[in-house]
Amino acid sequence: MKSKRNIIILAVLIVVALMAVGYSAFATQLNINGTATIAGEWNVKITKIETEEISDGCDDGDPEYTNTTATFNATLKKPGDIVTYKITVQNAGTIDATLSTAKFTPDEENGSPAIIYTTTRPSETLTAGSETTFTVTAKYDETTETVPEIKTKQITGIIEYVQK
Repeated sequence: MKSKRNIIILAVLIVVALMAVGYSAFATQLNINGTATIAGEWNVKITKIETEEISDGCDDGDPEYTNTTATFNATLKKPGDIVTYKITVQNAGTIDATLSTAKFTPDEENGSPAIIYTTTRPSETLTAGSETTFTVTAKYDETTETVPEIKTKQITGIIEYVQK
């Protein structure tokens, strides 16, 4: 009985050894190499700021811009005066952009209540190669009857585009 069990165990071990040799004879190692390259370019930027409307006698303050900022300094003379700036944003890249944030905040706490800002919103989608515009208008409130003590008011705007 012991001898029969030893023979079966030995036979099983021989079969397992033969299977291992057979597997290694038919096994092949494959090497895979690859490279991924990003071809898209992200380039959303301000390309122009120009005075679109200005009341007689007012000064648009020579607006300036860089790729990421637009600055203006309007001088309003009398109630009803207005200066409107048109700001152009271009998607000069190859990746479409979606508007994430368009927030304009006038400094109501420290600024003159006689200056009213209004803005328009740029396009929600800015496809590669396209451009959009929006405006910022500073207006001397026509209902103002006396020259205010505080004569300036700043506005801060955040326009943020993200990848689709």
